[in-house]
Amino acid sequence: MPKTQQLEDFVTQVRRDILRQVHKVNSGHPGGSLGCAEFFVALYQEIMERKDGFDMDGLEEDLFFLSNGHISPVFYSVLARSGYFPVEELNTFRLINSRLQGHPTTHEGLPGVRIASGSLGQGMSVAIGAAQAKKLNKDSHLVYTLHGDGELQEGQIWEAAMYAAGKNVDNLISTIDLNGQQIDGSTDDVLPMGSIKAKFEAFGWDVMEIKQGNNISAVVEGLTEAKSRTGKGKPVCVLLHTVMGNGVDFMMHTHAWHGKAPNDEQLATGLDQNPETLGDY
Repeated sequence: MPKTQQLEDFVTQVRRDILRQVHKVNSGHPGGSLGCAEFFVALYQEIMERKDGFDMDGLEEDLFFLSNGHISPVFYSVLARSGYFPVEELNTFRLINSRLQGHPTTHEGLPGVRIASGSLGQGMSVAIGAAQAKKLNKDSHLVYTLHGDGELQEGQIWEAAMYAAGKNVDNLISTIDLNGQQIDGSTDDVLPMGSIKAKFEAFGWDVMEIKQGNNISAVVEGLTEAKSRTGKGKPVCVLLHTVMGNGVDFMMHTHAWHGKAPNDEQLATGLDQNPETLGDY
């Protein structure tokens, strides 16, 4: 089977996992999770250099920090299907005493999760520290982050952005999920941010765009290019254009599914649009 088809099948199964996790507990965030499925699959299956096993030190491997932690369903699905923990554990999403809480946490020791990310705006700061630690350790591997576009309304993001450029943190790749939606409406309606590209460039970053953020080949190609831009004195920002709710027609292009679970009928419709490929849990 061609590699692109394998990745597309992976994405389809991840979408099923997202829908089933959120439906089971009638709670969670499917919209942004669905929109970022291609990004996570590309990152963990093609882009990042990962070593066997998991430890919090993260030496001699690439690291990823999820800043917009509410899209945990896609994170958990890809972590499980990339071998970090049993796929069957997805059944415990958001249950009491589960390691798979609504926002990722570290106190239960879930492999693959390096920071608790519920409060928005903090992930870039943590990632910068990790990136600088890698330089001190003579570790040539990279640090990746993901942020929501609405998250950029948090002031700490811009403090971190200023610091990263000012200190030449050029082993950092921060991706912004540009779906134009947030919990209360479109980002333009809630708080217009103007040109995000111009802002990051003004802060001293090397900025590139992936126009087709829901095309797995385009995402792999774009992130590969982003890797080639590291080590040249500037942190790298990737503007990833996605569709919220991608792959489930009634969830697409609207903030309404930012944090709402599908009912039984809606789940069935969503699963019909994403036929099983790797096996449900």
